[in-house]
Amino acid sequence: MQDLHFSRGFVNFVFHKYRSIMRIPESELIINSDGSVFHIHLRPEELADNVIMVGDPGRVMIIAEYLTDIEFQHASREFVSTTGKYNGKRITVISHGIGPDNIDIVMTELDALANVDFETRELKPEHKSLNILRIGTSGALHADIPLGSYVLAHMSVGFDGVMNWYANRDKVTNSEVEEAFKKHMNWNPYLPSPYFVKASNKIIDVMKDVTLKGVTISAPGFYGPQGRIVRLPLAMPNMLEDVESFRFSADGQDYRITNFEMESAPLAGLATLLGHNASTVCCIIANRYLKSSNPDYKPAIHKLIELCLDRISTL
Repeated sequence: MQDLHFSRGFVNFVFHKYRSIMRIPESELIINSDGSVFHIHLRPEELADNVIMVGDPGRVMIIAEYLTDIEFQHASREFVSTTGKYNGKRITVISHGIGPDNIDIVMTELDALANVDFETRELKPEHKSLNILRIGTSGALHADIPLGSYVLAHMSVGFDGVMNWYANRDKVTNSEVEEAFKKHMNWNPYLPSPYFVKASNKIIDVMKDVTLKGVTISAPGFYGPQGRIVRLPLAMPNMLEDVESFRFSADGQDYRITNFEMESAPLAGLATLLGHNASTVCCIIANRYLKSSNPDYKPAIHKLIELCLDRISTL
């Protein structure tokens, strides 16, 4: 039995070693005829080491107004991108549209741009880590989180299920907290199993003094998956109340879930698995607990953009 265990371990080692250097087939990573990656239409040389991500394609051009030395502007579907300089530091800005499925596309393709040789289709010998800061909007879950405040996702909760499709998911998530959460929520077995994933300490450290500490839920929809009722009843009718009351400890700190949005968890999880630094900062434009909202939130977003550019340009 011991010899068999060793043999399997050796086979796994050889397989993963081979896999790390093998050629990636055309069907698995599609490269356009102009040398750009399939969906986001960026070429490897166009990607900066520091990246700002936004959901709204129109927001890319707003951020571009703060940049100098603009190199290009690409647009393909909801994926709009540009690279320029801020305070002399090269920065790429890219939109991802709405939803966790788009994060799977954008993160995979950004990593390929950084770490795959597009000529040989093999991994580059040196791994490159990107610094990724996503700017979003969100609804807060507690009365003491004011409209217009900025919440940084120190940890994210995935209601989306994206991470469950990848091996080694458990190496970057907190299974103990996940089990406690599912028990607290009386989790519906028909829904994807939730996951808890921590953001990069590098991003947290550069943003923590100007943001609130957050635990952000990523939902696979805006209405039912975030506890909104319009015409259809919910599978978990007490979800909001149960989420608000959940408390947990991790890494020596106490946490509560602070806000809902749709992309922070797959971003943090995939970035960590791929060896990048990422987190999401959200401008609070609604308070679900107080039933209030601020439709005139654009000035607060502009201030957040300046803040994020100032901080990520120091990395």
